[in-house]
Amino acid sequence: MELNYTPEQQAFRAEVRAWMAANVPSQSLKTLEGREGFDQHVLWERKLASGNWGMVTWPEAYGGRGLDLIQWLIFEEEYWAAGAPNRANQNGIFLLGPTIIEYGTDEQKARFLTPMAHGEIMWAQAWSEPDAGSDMAAIRSRAVRDGDHYVINGQKTWSSRAAFADWCFGLFRTDGESSRHHGLTFILLPLDTPGVTVRPIRQLHGETGFAEIFFDDVRVPVENRLADEGEGWKVAMATAGFERGLMLRSPARFQATAKRLVQLYDENSQTASPQARVAVLQAWMDAEAYALNTYAVAAQVMAGRKIGAEASLNKIFWSEMDRAQHRAAMSLLGAAAELRTLADAEANTWLEGYIFSLSGPIYAGSNEIQRNIVAERLLGLPR
Repeated sequence: MELNYTPEQQAFRAEVRAWMAANVPSQSLKTLEGREGFDQHVLWERKLASGNWGMVTWPEAYGGRGLDLIQWLIFEEEYWAAGAPNRANQNGIFLLGPTIIEYGTDEQKARFLTPMAHGEIMWAQAWSEPDAGSDMAAIRSRAVRDGDHYVINGQKTWSSRAAFADWCFGLFRTDGESSRHHGLTFILLPLDTPGVTVRPIRQLHGETGFAEIFFDDVRVPVENRLADEGEGWKVAMATAGFERGLMLRSPARFQATAKRLVQLYDENSQTASPQARVAVLQAWMDAEAYALNTYAVAAQVMAGRKIGAEASLNKIFWSEMDRAQHRAAMSLLGAAAELRTLADAEANTWLEGYIFSLSGPIYAGSNEIQRNIVAERLLGLPR
C-alpha cells in the first residue's frame, strides 16, 4: 500500500506542523494521573481549542473543522511528531463525542459538543462495575424512572478520568426484569450531582487516574439520556467501536513511540542483545502496519461502512503492540533503569509507559473477551 497525499492534504499537514511548532509546550507537563498535571492538560486542551484543533472531524457548528478521517490521521501524525501532550479529554472527544453525533438530539449536540471541543467539560467513562468489567452485559446499577428524572443507585469502578472529570457517561439498567444486554440505558450526568461520591483509586505509581463512583438516589433529568430507553447496549457498542477501532489509539501514537525506540536502540546498540534488535525492528514494522491498516479502515468508513466486530482486532493489535514496544525499551535500558528514573527523564518516561502498557490488554474490553468476539462474530466459530 502506498500513501499519496493531495496538495490540499499536504497544505493541511504544513498548517498543523507550523501551529504545533509554535504552541506545543517546551517542557513536558506533569502526569495526567495527578491533580496538578490534569489541570495543566486541561489548559492545553483550551490552547488547542484556541486554534480550532479540539476535534477536527466535527462540524464547524460544534467546534470542529468539518474535516475527514484522512485529515484527522494527518493531524494526529503531526500532533505526536511534535511531542504534544496526551489528551485530557480523550473520553469525551474520541468516544462520547462521536456517539452523540450519531445518536444525540440536536439539542444534545448543541449542549455538549462545543464545550467538549473547547476543553470546558472533562468527561469520565462510567461503565465497569465490580462484577461487570469486560462483560458489560452484567451491569447491575439501576436507573428507575420517576417522572422527568431517573433515580440512579449503584457503583462503577475503574472509571477513567473520574478522579478529576466534570461529567461521566455510563450504562444503567432501567428495566429491573431485564438481563444481559437488554434493558440498559445510556445516561450522562455531572459528577457534582447530589448523591454522587467519587473515590479515587491509587495506582502503582501513587497517582489517581481512575476512580470508583457511588450513586445513592441520584436524580438525573431524562433529557440526559442518549437515544431511547433500553437502547443503551446499541449506543455503547457504537462507543466501544470508536474506543477499540479508529479513535482512541491513533497509529501516530505508536509510530512516535517506535521512532523513540529506534533512537534508544542506537544509543544502546553496543550493549543490546540480538533479541533486543529483533524486538525493536518488529515494533517499528508493527507500528507501520497498523498505520497502513488504519488508513484503509478510514477510507472504508468514509465510503459509508460501519466499524463492527473488526474493531476488536484493532484493540488486540494496538494493546499488544504497545506492550511489546515498551518491553523492548526496558530490555535496552536494563534492570538499572528503575534506579535512574529520578534523574533520567527518558528512563522515567519509558518506565511509566511500560507500567501503563500492561493495562492495555485489560481496558477497553479485555483481550480475552475481544478474541471471543473475533472468534464468534468474524470467524463464525461456535460459542
